[in-house]
Amino acid sequence: MARGVVYVLIGALAIFYASVCWITARFAADGGQGSSGNAKSKDWTASVLKLSYGQFLVGAAGCLLIGIGVVLAVRAAMRKFLPQLDVGAMSRRTRQIVTGLGVGGGVARGTVFAAVGISILIAAVQFDADEAKGVDATVRSFTQTPTGPWLLVAVAIGLTPFGAFSFASARWRRL
Repeated sequence: MARGVVYVLIGALAIFYASVCWITARFAADGGQGSSGNAKSKDWTASVLKLSYGQFLVGAAGCLLIGIGVVLAVRAAMRKFLPQLDVGAMSRRTRQIVTGLGVGGGVARGTVFAAVGISILIAAVQFDADEAKGVDATVRSFTQTPTGPWLLVAVAIGLTPFGAFSFASARWRRL
């Protein structure tokens, strides 16, 4: 992948995580009385859809999230996180566990990003802000699929190892 594309993806992730931090801080400052993530997603989407190029912007945001999700999942599956870890300081068994946590958790994380992107893209195509969903509503919507709650269980099983991998990554990250 070209360096420019990597920098754009890193910048997009930085913006995403900064916005998550901002929303979390505002939620905490409001004493938890703010609107849900799903309502905020609909509000944001509705505001942008009202702009002259709003449908294009919402669609582009959805495509960006889908792309980020795919990149996260593929990079996790290819174990691209391993060079960032001090695997020499781990025992063989610990290295196997951390690798499994990183692959499984990273693929699940990428899947959730892509699913949120798909819901935003659907909102843009249908020109309907009510179709946009936050992460919570997107994950809940998995239960409406033919596989029902099993997909939700699979996502939970995947995201739990990502949390554990994050702790392992903090412990063995090369600085």
